[in-house]
Amino acid sequence: MTTPFLPSLTKGANLLTVLKRFPDTSKPLIEFHEILLRGPSPFTEAERELIAAYVSGLNRCRYCHGVHTATAERLGVEAGVLRQLVDDFEAASVSEKMKPVLRYAQKLTRAADGVSQADADAVFAAGWDETALYHLVAVTALFNLMNRLVEGLGIELDPAYVKPAAERLATRGYLPLIDML
Repeated sequence: MTTPFLPSLTKGANLLTVLKRFPDTSKPLIEFHEILLRGPSPFTEAERELIAAYVSGLNRCRYCHGVHTATAERLGVEAGVLRQLVDDFEAASVSEKMKPVLRYAQKLTRAADGVSQADADAVFAAGWDETALYHLVAVTALFNLMNRLVEGLGIELDPAYVKPAAERLATRGYLPLIDML
């Protein structure tokens, strides 16, 4: 495991360490996570974590992909689905209703300027509404931000961190992180 890029962080620092180091910006970021990922939404909590983990997998952010895959699975996403999505999207065992959602997230992540009305219409045709499209875009954007924050600061995944972090996020949400600051 390498040392993070910030000299004030020690080897093995995790995202919580970064959040503690910058509490003024971390608190509203955590509150946004809670509202978006645990608040009312057309998507279940599991589906929102699925989107978060998928975006993180596309970005090859091992840290966020690992934690949010485990969280999604704790919330009911079938084990192995996220690996399938990243490896072979079309063969992945996700519902037909979620496929246009995940295609949209993929396109927005890989080439944001390539998203079109046809992509939005595919989400609507699958039975999702405007609120769902907003939540899809917001979760995708949030995890593109988080992936770049983690990768840009040199934060690496400690496999031992995944299970407790996923358990905490799945059962208690994001707000307990504020108390940890």
